[in-house]
Parts: sequence; structure tokens; C-alpha cells
Amino acid sequence: MLLHLYAVRHGQTYFNRYNRLQGWSNSPLTSSGLEDADRAGQKLSKVSFAAAYCSDTTRAQETVRRILAQNQSEKKPEPVSDSHFREQFYGYFEGQDMAMAWWAAGAPHGAGTYQQIVDQFGLAATRDFLKEADPFGDAESDSEYWTRIAGGFALIAADPHLKDGDRVLLISHGNTLLSLVNRFGGGRYDTSSRPSNGSVTIFDFDTEAPFECALQVQSFNR
Repeated sequence: MLLHLYAVRHGQTYFNRYNRLQGWSNSPLTSSGLEDADRAGQKLSKVSFAAAYCSDTTRAQETVRRILAQNQSEKKPEPVSDSHFREQFYGYFEGQDMAMAWWAAGAPHGAGTYQQIVDQFGLAATRDFLKEADPFGDAESDSEYWTRIAGGFALIAADPHLKDGDRVLLISHGNTLLSLVNRFGGGRYDTSSRPSNGSVTIFDFDTEAPFECALQVQSFNR
């Protein structure tokens, strides 16, 4: 079964505005964030969705609610919230200033910023280095992160109400969308910065394929 996933980054939050790491922690949408969600809703108002998924964070739930409120379809799906769709877990560094957190993660390896870690060691290292720097060891490693994310796609694939060619709305997060496009985009997209709040990224999802080759990126950060 091939599904068309419309993945939207949630609207701007206060932690986004203050440049703080926000994974499993949460902060409310700003007024600009509400506008982000409404703008995405207008953009997708004529797309008929067979299902809608989001993480169990209020920033994702509020975004999906506002998007579906503007949808013109006669029948709208009831959103499914699940922890598999959460952003990367930053552990001890949740809510910390981003520059300080990435310095703590990268400095022991000679990389003082997030981008330096990516440039020298790759995106996976940002997760593994942050876990190493976490005094509690709670931050997700790269393998832990992808195992959880794959579980979210398995949840969508198991939806008995979906059929081949259906469109599915997925409210996601900045680093997760960046990571998915980095992994499945074949190097065709600029992943040097996170997608904008309220932007739309479209994937084709082959529900019968192994997760490692299940996604194809059709557009990014639109």
C-alpha cells in the first residue's frame, strides 16, 4: 500500500522563539505559531485526508486541530496522538539554550556547534554525542531514536481504515523532519537548517517495505 504523507512542522512555540531545545518537553504556541498552523491549514484546506496523526505534545495537537478546522472535506479524520511521533528526546538538556547544549555535546569531540558536529561527524553523531554528554544518560541515542520513529510509521501502516493512495496528515517536529529528509531524501535537499514552522513536507510511504527503504521524499519545507 502506498500512502501520501503530508508532514507539517508544528507552529512556533516559546521554546522555538527562545532557541531552547524542545523534544519531549513542551511550551505553548506563540501568536506567530498559531498563524503558522492557520497558514498550513489554508494551504491544505482542499486536501482530503483519510487519517491524521500527531505526537502527544500540545504543540502538535493544537496545530493539527487548527489545520483540520479549515479543511473543506465533508468527512474529517479524528487525529490520533501517539508518543512514537514525538521529537527527539534531549534528556538532561531539555529546555536548555541550544548553543550551550550543543557545545556540551560537541566540545569533547572538537566540535563546538551543532553544525560543526554535523559537518565533521554526521547527523547521527548529534544524538549520540548528546547522549554521551547527558549525566543521566536519558537523551536518545541515534539507534533509540530511529527505533521509536519506525514504530510510528508501523502504527500508520497498521491502520485498517487506510487504502492504497490515501493521503495522511502527520504533524511532526523540526529535527525529526530534517532527519527523515536527510535519511530518505537521497541528498537532493538542503538539510543545513530545520524546516520552517508550519511548513509542509510530503513523503510517499510504502507500508509493505522495510522501514529502511519505505519513504520517498516528494517535497521539503514548502
